[in-house]
Amino acid sequence: MAPYLATVRSFEDVSQTDAGVNTLEFLEAARGLVGIFDLLNTMALALVPKDLNGNITKVQYRYEAAPEKSTTLEELVKNEMAEKKKEATQGLLWLIRGLAFTHKALEITQNDATVELSTAFQNAYAGTLSKFHNFIVKNVFKAAMAACPSRSVLYTKLKEDKAGGPAETDEALDALLDSWLKALDKILVRINTFYDTNGYDKGL
Repeated sequence: MAPYLATVRSFEDVSQTDAGVNTLEFLEAARGLVGIFDLLNTMALALVPKDLNGNITKVQYRYEAAPEKSTTLEELVKNEMAEKKKEATQGLLWLIRGLAFTHKALEITQNDATVELSTAFQNAYAGTLSKFHNFIVKNVFKAAMAACPSRSVLYTKLKEDKAGGPAETDEALDALLDSWLKALDKILVRINTFYDTNGYDKGL
């Protein structure tokens, strides 16, 4: 076995071509990100993985319904919208928003080891998801973020080898997490640009 991030698909390993971002590889990497919340094992953040998983499922269903039209995320959206449907298109949009929120929180705490998870998630929420939520949802998130475990709990879990082997070093984890976040950021920029350019986010 190995530390968690070495056991799941990295966003670095998600194929990208002129046609777009590989759908199945992206979904696999997204599930790996959701697993980070499972490592924390706290009800305080339960709404985040629940939302991410729900949107992953919407995209997965569309892929399974029309795999030949859904090889990449971009093709999936274009073809679904051409059929006057939008469930997966909406699901992917909210998945990207949720991933952006999580990416920003991890980036904040990765860049400054003195920042606790609660602060990182609160700041990330303010800069990402907050603008899409109403007052009630904002308060739910605010309460959840305040109850985050400590940064040390997350990083200890990320370094652990579940098979009982030696834990990853701080330096190795930093390098792995940095490359993981950098690759995710590139995909987020690409898909957001795709939605913005084509107006696929209108009304969703």
